[in-house]
Amino acid sequence: MNKNVSIVLIGISGYGHSYLKELFGDNYENAYLSGVVDINPKRSDYYNEIIDRKIPIYENLEAFYDDNKADLAIISTPIHLHKQQACCAMNNGSHVLCEKPMTANPDDITEMIETRDRTGKFLAIGFNWSFAPSVQALKKDILNGTFGKPKRLKSLVLWPRNLDYFARSGWAGKKYSPSGEMIFDSVANNATAHFIHHLFYLTGPSIEKSSTIKQVTAELYLTNDIETFDTCAVHVQTTQNLDIYYYASHAIKEEVHPRFELEFEHATISYAPGSGNDNVIAYLADGTKKLYEDPMLDKLAKLSVCIEAIQKGNHAILCGAEAASSHVAFVQAMHQSVPDVPTFPQHLVNYEKDQKLYWIDGLGDILTNCYNNWTLPSDIGVEWSKKGKTIENKLVFS
Repeated sequence: MNKNVSIVLIGISGYGHSYLKELFGDNYENAYLSGVVDINPKRSDYYNEIIDRKIPIYENLEAFYDDNKADLAIISTPIHLHKQQACCAMNNGSHVLCEKPMTANPDDITEMIETRDRTGKFLAIGFNWSFAPSVQALKKDILNGTFGKPKRLKSLVLWPRNLDYFARSGWAGKKYSPSGEMIFDSVANNATAHFIHHLFYLTGPSIEKSSTIKQVTAELYLTNDIETFDTCAVHVQTTQNLDIYYYASHAIKEEVHPRFELEFEHATISYAPGSGNDNVIAYLADGTKKLYEDPMLDKLAKLSVCIEAIQKGNHAILCGAEAASSHVAFVQAMHQSVPDVPTFPQHLVNYEKDQKLYWIDGLGDILTNCYNNWTLPSDIGVEWSKKGKTIENKLVFS
């Protein structure tokens, strides 16, 4: 446990700031940055501190490995770079913590798993909640049958995002990079990806796997000037015949924090922060309750888990490629379900000039009503709603 873990951080702006803040704090005496990689490092709020600490800066990962080694590579870069950088890092002797999503291209998954297995390095995918101790405790109770068999699950998150968010980078909201790599950045493949993955992960057949998707029926909608979508309502069926409902939007005026509800044979498990109790609460049929700590409390548990795994020589990671692959399949199926995303009717579109925010009149109430009643907007006759095709998933990675 006294091993000093060397780290290379790829991508030091955006979410990379969170890692730099953590690593430059007082919590990681046995971990240090041996280098950072960024094509424009001066954009980082921590650029001067990186210089002051004499941490080497590289334009690409290959150049870093020409000069250095690292026990752990943290990949916090655009989606379409994840596969190449993860494989490069593992091939050069580093374990990998790759930010979500693992990739936008399902064809990448086999190569990433093969590289992991051949090199003997772990490949962790940074879905925050999956690394939280409370989520691990909840999943173990599910696997142990504490609540009986799962029946149906749902999640809702309404996070306003303004024009600055969609202009934050050249790849934001894009389907493909200039060179043709798949990105498919959207509300479901980026900011709120954690919360649909969470439902897949909790109902997986083992601690390192997620449930497998059988079919997906999506409703996708668009307000902002992007190539994908900023609002979705989706019904998923798994191979276990579980019904999963997922609702998310950025075209919202009022924020609704992530929430979920899980129905089991002998319990209902609820998470509704802001309602007076931010814990996850299991209400058992016998009248008792079991509490699990708010999974939002430690958003970077994944970092400490990966560092500790390297120190202990334990390469069985909690959320790896197998667990994350269901989300990759889910995103592809959503786009197949609705290949041409409709825009909201113009008479419902509002624009807040000061906030630079587009929002849809009544959308929050509609999605919340759908969440409460386990339904899609088209099922309750919402005038602008349009249900997509039902897509049979053929992507299975075990």
